[in-house]
Amino acid sequence: MEPKDHFKTIASPSEEILFKEKNSKFFGYAFPVTAEDQVKPLLELLRKKHFNAVHFCYAFQLGTDSFTFRANDDGEPSNSAGMPIYGQIQSFDVTNILVVIVRYFGGTKLGVGGLISAYKTAAQMTLENATIIEKTIDVHYIVSFDYKNINKVMRVIKEKNILIVTQKMETNCEIEIAIRKNNAPMVWELFSSLYEIRIQTKD
Repeated sequence: MEPKDHFKTIASPSEEILFKEKNSKFFGYAFPVTAEDQVKPLLELLRKKHFNAVHFCYAFQLGTDSFTFRANDDGEPSNSAGMPIYGQIQSFDVTNILVVIVRYFGGTKLGVGGLISAYKTAAQMTLENATIIEKTIDVHYIVSFDYKNINKVMRVIKEKNILIVTQKMETNCEIEIAIRKNNAPMVWELFSSLYEIRIQTKD
């Protein structure tokens, strides 16, 4: 079995959803994120928008090969909010995503079981409302060569339908290419076997 070279994430921030339970209101949002430092500014934006809300509970997952995640209950009883939200991220099999559920307390306590159910449902509705897309896990290589060898390089790129990320065409040429992970060893071999062509992995 080939290793997994694709993953699911969301195309863009989702539209706001609203779930109500015993007068409590739960607003749900999903954002595409690629680094942990993107989480705080998004939470701050929601805090400004919902300045009367009591809880901003969230979960995020980052990564494609190995995952990092965090679940935050933001003052709700332990594991009653963040983990149910994270459970839905796992259930929808998405990564590089932040899901935030904003709660306005409606005067009636829901109890831990009620909270778990409400946050789970709000997160599920949020993800159902988001546009989920599949992306490939790509490896980036730098191919270096003298200008006189450009046709050799371009022939491989065209034949194998390789994506060019950047190119520098001077006396010494450099092309950065992106290849789907499972095809990368084959492309590496192709370029390595060409005379006067150098290939290296991009840092």
